[in-house]
This record gives sequence, C-alpha cells and structure tokens, in this order.
Amino acid sequence: MMRLGTGIGWRPEIADVVERMPGIDWVEAVSENLCPGHLPDSLLRLRRRGVTVVPHGVSLGLGGAERPDAGRLAALAERARLLGAPLVTEHIAFVRAGGAPAASPLLEAGHLLPVPRTRDALDVLCENVRIAQDALPVPLAVENVAALFSWPDEELTEGQFLYELADRTGVRLLIDVANLHTNHVNRGEDPAEALGELPLEAIAYVHVAGGFERDGVWHDSHAHPVPRPVLDILTDLASRVAPPGVLLERDENFPEGEELAGEVASIRAALAEGRAGGASGGPDPAGPRRAVPRGSGAVAGAGDAVRQRLGRAQHALLASLVAGAPVPEGFDRARLGVQARALAGKRADVVAKVAPELPVILGPRYRPAFLAYARARPMTGGYRRDALDFAEHVLRAGAGPEGTFRDVRRELREWWRERSGPVPRSARPGARLARATRRVLLRR
Repeated sequence: MMRLGTGIGWRPEIADVVERMPGIDWVEAVSENLCPGHLPDSLLRLRRRGVTVVPHGVSLGLGGAERPDAGRLAALAERARLLGAPLVTEHIAFVRAGGAPAASPLLEAGHLLPVPRTRDALDVLCENVRIAQDALPVPLAVENVAALFSWPDEELTEGQFLYELADRTGVRLLIDVANLHTNHVNRGEDPAEALGELPLEAIAYVHVAGGFERDGVWHDSHAHPVPRPVLDILTDLASRVAPPGVLLERDENFPEGEELAGEVASIRAALAEGRAGGASGGPDPAGPRRAVPRGSGAVAGAGDAVRQRLGRAQHALLASLVAGAPVPEGFDRARLGVQARALAGKRADVVAKVAPELPVILGPRYRPAFLAYARARPMTGGYRRDALDFAEHVLRAGAGPEGTFRDVRRELREWWRERSGPVPRSARPGARLARATRRVLLRR
C-alpha cells in the first residue's frame, strides 16, 4: 500500500486554506460532491502540484441488504479514474432500507447508520464488498462508522467484525479513531481492545475528527476541534503500526487556517508520540497477532433469505427513525430518539446546503418548518428532491410553526417553478431574452 502521509479533507469552504497549508501530502474529497465535467479549480491545481486526491463515497450503502447499485459504483469508478486516485473509500454502513429485500417502500436515512455485527450482516457485507471491488479500477478501503445506539443480539465485537471482513474479502480498512471514541462513549466499547483485534496490516489510512458530548451522548459532528481522547487513540494506534496515511476531517463550522494547521500539527505530534512509544523496546501492546491472509477466506453469496432477514430488520429500524414507526424490540428507545433528532437535523442542514435559497427566503422560520415537515415525511429521493418537496409542502400548507408564509409565497413559488422541471427555467431557450425584455419593461 502506498504511503499517503498527512492529509486534510478537501471542502469547497476551505479550498483556499487547504491549497496554502504547508506540509499537506494528500486530500480526500466526497465523491458525490464532484461533477466529472466540472471539477473545482482548486482540486485541479492540487493535482497539478502532485497532491494525491482520494474520492470518499458516502452513498453506496455497502452494509445494506440490497446489492450495490451499478450506477453508483460506476460513478465512483469514474471519479477514481478522473482523479488518478490510488484507491477509493466507502463506509461500513447502510443508508437506505426497503425495496425488494424487505418487501416494503424504500426509505433514505440521509446519513450513515451502523450495521448489526451479526453473521447475517457480515455475509451480506462481504458479498457487497466483493461486488464493489470487481467494479472499481483501484483498491477499495472501508471505514468503521460512529454509532449513537447498539443493535440487540450482536454476535461479534467491532474488531472481530472488521478482522473477518478483511480476511474474507482482502478489503483495506479506513480506521476512524474519532469513531472508536464515539463508540466508547455511546456503546461502552474499549478503543484499545478494538485496536488489539484489528488486522492492523490491512489499514489503508486513518481519519481524525472532532465532536461534542451532550447528555452523555457523543456526537461525531466533524464541526469541533479534535479532543484529547481521540488523539490518544491515534497515539495508541501509532504505537502498534505505522499507518500509511492520516487525515483530518472537518465538515462544518470551519475555523481560520491557523487553527486548522494547529490541528494538523497536533495529529503529527500524536503520531510521533506513538512511534516513540512503540520503539521503546517494550512488549507489543497489541500482543501476538496472526497475519491476515489477503482475501483468502471464501465469500459465498449471502442468499435471498439472509438478505430478506437483514432487509426487514434495517427497514423496521429506519422506519422508526424517519417515519414515526414503533421502535423495534430490543433497541434503546431514548437512544433511537437521539438518533432520530440527529438525522432530522442533518437533513435540514444538507437541504440548506443543496438549496441555500430556502433559508434565505424563509429566514429563521426555515429550520423549525423543515423539522416539522421531516417528522411526517421520510426522504425517498435524495436531498435535491427533498428540497423541492419541502418547498411544495410549505406552499400547499401555507403555514408553519412560526405563522403563515404568506409574505414569501410568491418568492418561494418562483424558486420552486425554477427548479422543479427537468431543465431549470433560466436555462431554457428564450429564458435570457424573456428576462431582458422584462427588465426593459420594468424600467419604463
């Protein structure tokens, strides 16, 4: 595996900062946010400088009951080729549920949800990973995710689950030490124990990120400074193995460049501390570890019955989180309430990014109105469709938690009409001439 070095997550909001930051060897960009025909100039400049760019997928849902969508795989492969990436990455998560495996309507989570650590889920995940590997032009690495809740009746620890996944498929691992900390706070799982069970030689690179604690629950926000416990886990990892690459993730609430550079420096210091501790001549903190045969394990098809069982379980959980369905037996009702609110809040935030005009038009009424809308209307067609459906809902209802939207109905209706067709009205033939004529008439 190639050495990546120290990197940072590339985001449009900090593109200039990333370009100026010294000592950045590589960047990671969210694959779904990249348009192949219109790559951001910043990424193109970084590529010309020899900076490696790794596409990071968020929508494949490799842990879901359905086999990976061929179109999504083709899009990820296209971005890997376009960027000359040495690998691509995705998550060990499900992001939608329903459809054929569950014999129920398809629901979208809008976020990464943890899979149950069961033999059924592992069989499905291994087959899905193999399908993805066959469709991609470069190696695949998969990331452990943060969890706010636990599945009942799990059969494997996180380390065991990841070890078997790597053993059976040969897939590389993207280890997020912030997610190990999240699972320590929320699920009582010991990060050191997880590291001791991992196939460390399978690590492709490492994520580091910040979060916050509220009412005893850790939220992996990617919008706060990296806390000391996360850096300590990184130090522990570095004492066991030299990770090929380490990357700082930040998705919201971007600080000044100096603060980001300081976080990168803290990551380097944590790595150096771990390397020094590992070289001290003491016993290996991980203990003796058998080598992982690269993909030597058999990966049989999961079978329709296994996929149906997993699909029904995932759909029941997701329906309780986004559609008001009863909480499935064995789950912590309070924790699922926290997860449901987090999903709705993230959904509101992403729609505001996809359609930034909506918060401008609705002002402070946007968020409470969207959350009220989301409680009864699960997302089924992605965030852009969600933005249009929300605007249509407001126009039809005419009222929200803060009172009517009569004062902005005309502006909101024009926005909806502009974007609801297959081609924006402003891009249709004659639209520019019509706007110019209107401006002339208005000046008379």
